[in-house]
Amino acid sequence: MAAIPVYSWRLAPDGLATLRQLRARGLRPGGQDVAAQVERPRYRRGPLVAYLYEIGKAKPVRPMTPAKWAALAKANAARRTCPECRTDAGYVIPASLGTCVNCAYPHDEQRAA
Repeated sequence: MAAIPVYSWRLAPDGLATLRQLRARGLRPGGQDVAAQVERPRYRRGPLVAYLYEIGKAKPVRPMTPAKWAALAKANAARRTCPECRTDAGYVIPASLGTCVNCAYPHDEQRAA
């Protein structure tokens, strides 16, 4: 395996981009290998590393299919449904509570009424 070039923070040449930068342009790596990496030094810890890909070899992001949209909607509905009272809370149920706020704090609801 050959060593990849390492650049300092913000000194990468044009034509290379991180995954987030590719996604912002509507692209994906498309199976290409990492072309280089950028390292950002940190105080008392190892450097932050970001892998870079060639923009010219990147492919467009695949569009969402109707089945993927349906699966995403179902997953989001499951995150909003309270497992205790089985109602749609209208918000994502906090993992710290595990249930909707009304089920987690039933006595507060009685005091408010």
